[in-house]
Amino acid sequence: MEKSKSSRMGEKAVLPLILVMSIPAMMSMLVQALYNIVDSYFVAMVSESALTAVSLVFPIQNLLIGVAVGTGVGINSLISRRLGEDKLEEASSAATHGIVLAVISTAVFAIIGLFFSRAFFEAFTDDPAIVEMGASYMRVVCIGSIGIFASVNIEKVLQATGNMIQPMKIQLIGAIVNLILDPIFIFGLFGMPKLGVTGAALATIIGQIAAALYAVYAISQKDQYVKVKLKGFRFKSKSIKDIYSVGFPAIVMQSVGSVMVVGINTILIGYSYTAVAFFGIYFKLQSFVFMPVFGLNQGILPIIGYNYGARKQKRVTETVKWAIVIAVTIMAAGTALFWIFPAQLLGIFKASDEMLELGVPALRVISLSFIPAGIGIALMAAFQALGRGFSSLFVSTLRQMIVILPVSYLLSEIFGKLNMIWYAFPFAELFALTASLIIYRGIYKKVLLPMDNHKK
Repeated sequence: MEKSKSSRMGEKAVLPLILVMSIPAMMSMLVQALYNIVDSYFVAMVSESALTAVSLVFPIQNLLIGVAVGTGVGINSLISRRLGEDKLEEASSAATHGIVLAVISTAVFAIIGLFFSRAFFEAFTDDPAIVEMGASYMRVVCIGSIGIFASVNIEKVLQATGNMIQPMKIQLIGAIVNLILDPIFIFGLFGMPKLGVTGAALATIIGQIAAALYAVYAISQKDQYVKVKLKGFRFKSKSIKDIYSVGFPAIVMQSVGSVMVVGINTILIGYSYTAVAFFGIYFKLQSFVFMPVFGLNQGILPIIGYNYGARKQKRVTETVKWAIVIAVTIMAAGTALFWIFPAQLLGIFKASDEMLELGVPALRVISLSFIPAGIGIALMAAFQALGRGFSSLFVSTLRQMIVILPVSYLLSEIFGKLNMIWYAFPFAELFALTASLIIYRGIYKKVLLPMDNHKK
């Protein structure tokens, strides 16, 4: 039963619990990363202009995902804390609010896709082919966003109860359907029309809708501890406030990331379209390293939230320590991969000689940021689980707006060389990590140490 799954978060040995909770999420996130790479591989086969178009739309797609994940994180944090406090009705109310919020979010992005797609691309380029392909891709993924919003919110509800298997299935279904449909729609296989970049977008939203349909099935099962009850639903301002006290900073964090990508693309496009295409490829490649750490975060969020709600300070701090150790291990492996095989990684995307020349040193430099980023991501997950979403927002804004964009611009202006821009990434991560450690130390002293530990 789901109740036993949630209660084990306060009883089972911490490291085995983290592994049990995180490994399914890590595996599904790796499949998502593989999808990202294969998707771009097929798009690259269309043309480098197609890859540039998809790279330029990445910030909007990232923002869309950010709203979905940020809202989901807020729901997850609230439900896990309420379960730790043994407030089942409030936990179920939070889950129901999440479904309604998914519908509202879809409506907002559908309007953006319908009316602002072409204007977004025309702000970056006057190349008609890039504008046409990119606007079409953006329009489709925005209008069809109900799948991502519904599936992510339900995933977070299930994860908050300790159920990590169903969320893994949800993500796998979406990724597998997407992978199957990508070549069919892009290249017009089996009698389908050849749709190019638009086909990639259609494959994406159909995969997401398939995942959402399975998610609805999973959450509606009788043995689910937390229930979604739409009948007689009424918005509760306190529930919305509690969800977005953590969720809104997470959304803004993702939005800041989108602004960062737009800013970097603006700098890179002054050098070449190839530089923009490379930056898009980098984000696909780094997802293969970062996704397992995000999967780790999905595992530790309910553990920390539950034990914080149950006033078990030692289990909270032990979870944070093990999360950092695991994140550093993953990121160290990723750094080694980027240093040893940069040309081979870029070769997956049919990289031109120009892209290899700029991309090989760039991957090596940027990968120096991975280890400090891993520690920072683990700490930001802890902030979110403890209900300190604005601490995560501060660190993310510091890294991606206050540091990385200005430093990238200054390096570009001072040295006038493309390869100098990449040094902004490790510099920003070290700066942000310092801030994260200072914040966590303050939370530890003021919140965790004084915590009543009689429930162990």
